[in-house]
Amino acid sequence: MNRLTVSCPGMLSFMLSIVFMIMHDRAKAQVQGDEDQNMFNHAQQRDQQAIEEAKSSWWTNAQKTQSERLIWWREAKYGMFIHWGIYSDPAGEWKGKKVEGYAEHLMRKEQLSKSEYSNLALRFNPKRFHAEEWILKAKDAGMNYFIVTAKHHDGFALWNSKVSEFDIFDQTPFKRDPMGELAAAAKKHGIRFGFYYSHAFDWEHPDAPGNDWEYANPGGDKLLGGTNWFDTHPEWLPKAAKYVDEKAIPQIKELIANYHPDILWFDTPHKLPLSENLRILKAIREADPHIVVNGRLARSSSFNFGDYINTGDRPAEFRSVGGDWEAIPTTNESYGYSRHDKSHKPARFFIQLLAKASAKGGNLLINIGPKGDGSFDTKDSQILDSIGSWIRKNKESIYGTRKSSIPVPSWGVITEKPGRLYLHVFNWPKDGILELGGLKNKVLKAYVLTDPRGRSLKVKQVGEADFSIGVPLESPDDADAVVVVDIAGDVQSDGERRITSKEGVYRLLAFDADIHGDGFSFGDGKANRYFAEGWKSANDYLTWDLKMLHDSKYRLLARYLPVTEPGMAYDIRINGSSFKMIPKGGTKDIPVLQELGIIDLPASSYRLSVKRLHTEGTELFKLLEMQLIPLVK
Repeated sequence: MNRLTVSCPGMLSFMLSIVFMIMHDRAKAQVQGDEDQNMFNHAQQRDQQAIEEAKSSWWTNAQKTQSERLIWWREAKYGMFIHWGIYSDPAGEWKGKKVEGYAEHLMRKEQLSKSEYSNLALRFNPKRFHAEEWILKAKDAGMNYFIVTAKHHDGFALWNSKVSEFDIFDQTPFKRDPMGELAAAAKKHGIRFGFYYSHAFDWEHPDAPGNDWEYANPGGDKLLGGTNWFDTHPEWLPKAAKYVDEKAIPQIKELIANYHPDILWFDTPHKLPLSENLRILKAIREADPHIVVNGRLARSSSFNFGDYINTGDRPAEFRSVGGDWEAIPTTNESYGYSRHDKSHKPARFFIQLLAKASAKGGNLLINIGPKGDGSFDTKDSQILDSIGSWIRKNKESIYGTRKSSIPVPSWGVITEKPGRLYLHVFNWPKDGILELGGLKNKVLKAYVLTDPRGRSLKVKQVGEADFSIGVPLESPDDADAVVVVDIAGDVQSDGERRITSKEGVYRLLAFDADIHGDGFSFGDGKANRYFAEGWKSANDYLTWDLKMLHDSKYRLLARYLPVTEPGMAYDIRINGSSFKMIPKGGTKDIPVLQELGIIDLPASSYRLSVKRLHTEGTELFKLLEMQLIPLVK
């Protein structure tokens, strides 16, 4: 090992100042609020031993049965997430004041002491809670698995825990076991069942990360010790390990022994060192090797020890990623019930999101925040009823399907089965001609899935890998009308995205681009956060392969989030034409739509590219999408 010897006091002072600046910048980089955009641990030297032990023994052994564990989960496709607890009674309000953000974060938002927060438990008596009703709501909505918050960040257990008295049996007048009742109802109705357990945050426990207002612990909003407190203050680690030993692992084992869950769901792993997260995962694998574990328990910046990965919270768009993944949207903007949050999305949003997830090979876990009395909000019930109605008519286009190998069409998405395509048409063609491109197979038959008579649609091949399908002038379903296309053989595609001269906006999302270079990072997929950023060199660029089906002129636009620092220009090329773009300034997180010019594109194949012009400078934007708008005569 090489050693660095510092003989000059001035040099030592300089080096210490650099270390301080780095630590300060890491602390500033922490995203304060309800979640962290970088929810992983940076594996440090002391974590490496835990990683090596896991990979050389218990974790590698557990991975031998991973595919077997995931069989039911992959088939399930779609489930219900429930955030419910004593925070559901105040419902996003404290002392007559609206509490901003997630309602389930009331204790943190208002910095309530444990004794003050415990008063909520004294009146928590959800007399309208009926486990079978909850499970049947999920089943009627087409869902196949169900996950409920057994313990959220507030540390309150919704079962009769022998590990801690801070639970529903010891602290509330309810004196029932809603977790046991839900587990029994799920088993009765053939729904897979599991728990959310907050392993890294626990605001009631004096040794756990998170509560920095009562216990002065790290991992909270004050950033005591910095973002990675376990690196800057290793002397605090014994306290966190004590919490893991005395509460987290024993309660998780209690849930496994009492209820035999199919899945365990964890969150905020960055609040604990990776070595502690791995200890928890090891305990789960020893207790029951068949339990599916999500990707937010133990992961580093480069490796995930879970059975599958999760997207960011509340996504609206998805990146194409390899492997198993799951998205967790919620019906409004809060996961726990908030009487003030009226931002419920229409059922159409979730129906299309389910199709998008299936088209990219993922699962969708839709969150509901029941009221403190145990009932569902009327708006949530209406959303579930509408999704269920669509699922009952179109379920074969979701269940049993796989990720599509055909480029994203302009009108929606595609799911696949061997010898069959399901065209999920969000934007129904006004002229009655649905264009399917990129398919090199022979088409045997096409029909609308919900047509009770199964009448064949007229299909015409108009190119080597292009077809036009005659469809009714009126859409069979405003949310997602499914057209079935039977084909000969396994799907073969030419990989080019089709653009027609029809009226409309052709959106080329950064999430769907081909990535060149290793400098890029991406947004979390929320509304207006499906961006690409990180042009670190001129060798980092994005491309989309396109095929224009008709001669036409198009308006070319870029949609992006502005960055206020002065910086570089960008080169956007297509068909030999180059557009120099200097992004405009603007308000953070409010998208800018910038028109670049008019481009004449005869029917042919093209590559649209976006790259930086200079090797130096700061990037000026976070690209959301490029747009092509045909100039229709």
